[in-house]
Amino acid sequence: MAEEEEKKEEMTESEEEKKEAVEENTEVSETEILRQKVKELEECVASLKDKELREAAENENYRKRMRQEKENAVKYANESLIHDLLDPLDNFSRAIEAAEKTKDYEAIKTGVVMVEDQLHTILKNNWGLESFSPEGEAFDPSDMEACMVREEEGLDKETVLQVFMKGYKLHGKVIRAAKVVVGKPKSN
Repeated sequence: MAEEEEKKEEMTESEEEKKEAVEENTEVSETEILRQKVKELEECVASLKDKELREAAENENYRKRMRQEKENAVKYANESLIHDLLDPLDNFSRAIEAAEKTKDYEAIKTGVVMVEDQLHTILKNNWGLESFSPEGEAFDPSDMEACMVREEEGLDKETVLQVFMKGYKLHGKVIRAAKVVVGKPKSN
């Protein structure tokens, strides 16, 4: 029996040693697994940091590009308008040269009128600018500025008697009111 007990004890000790070895291996394996997971997480964090830095740099470059495009848009906003006005400007120079060489005032006047018509046509067709001269029309304070008011017989409402300066509308919006003399019905 003692032999049997010794064998049992040996087996128990042997089993315990095996158990301990397995536990040690398990602990080593778990530690190794945790180290591997930490390494993977560190790589993931580094990758995310890199991605975040790249996106921040890309956003900054986008902001710079948009700022530059906006500055250029403002700087060159009137380029087309100025290009359209170059021909009439050249024609005015020609009119001045012609005025220096001739005394034919009627021809000079005709040339200047042609340049004025050219300007009005360009500004109307290409840019939506229209002039208005409301002489004889009912006075409208939203489009007109009364510079003088006189009482007149025969008027039943306030009427524009004379236009000092034409008014201008850009795409239908008044950008300069017409400056006018307003006739007011005579009060009895």
